[in-house]
Amino acid sequence: MGAWDTGIFDNDTACDWAHGLKDARDHGLIERTLDAVLDAGDDFLEAPEAEEALAAAETLARLRGRGGVRNAYTEAVDAWVAAHPGSPSPALLDKAQRAVARVLGADSELRELWEDSDDADAWRQAVEDLQARLRAG
Repeated sequence: MGAWDTGIFDNDTACDWAHGLKDARDHGLIERTLDAVLDAGDDFLEAPEAEEALAAAETLARLRGRGGVRNAYTEAVDAWVAAHPGSPSPALLDKAQRAVARVLGADSELRELWEDSDDADAWRQAVEDLQARLRAG
């Protein structure tokens, strides 16, 4: 796992996804990323897809003005959000909430990897914070 901390963008996969967002003109990439997790159904969810889905969900939270930590790793997403103002649709927010729940659920490699680390509680807290910011009024 190419992670250096427990934050949503504190891993190579999420940062790579964020840099790919710069060419997106709409929410299409975000939706496709979330769909990849939701389409896995009950199958084993691989860690890279989960990390990308968390990054996509965080992007939606930022579009709603409820972003998390801002730092050098979030610059690409923050720039994209500033250039594409507007709130995401309720349907897209629902997908994000379901995708985040799937990452935390059974048969999730990312959850399993974090559970085997000393930082499991901090990672879970970061993801649950994202869930709360997606739901917030």
